[in-house]
Amino acid sequence: MAKPSVFKIEATITERGQTTVPAHIRKMLAVKKTGRVVFRGMPDGRVEIDRKDENEVYTDPVISKFLGFLEQDLKARGKDAIRPVPQSFLDDYHELSNLDIDLNAP
Repeated sequence: MAKPSVFKIEATITERGQTTVPAHIRKMLAVKKTGRVVFRGMPDGRVEIDRKDENEVYTDPVISKFLGFLEQDLKARGKDAIRPVPQSFLDDYHELSNLDIDLNAP
């Protein structure tokens, strides 16, 4: 059985940090032009590129920790933890949302 060949394809990174995935690589990954890929930075400094599994769900560790905190807080405090926002707060919010602010003013 023949050993798979290793090859190198050069690509340019634009001023905006973008690059085009070469057609040969897209074909190897079975990714169409509008498809998605995933880059993985490896401990040895290499970067792997794979086709994105559309069934894979990304979980942000910070958001997960925050949602876990909210869940525990709601369990501890019960239904009393959720209350409607007071009308006075909504009135202040609407009043402030219509202000013109000069971000260049000292």
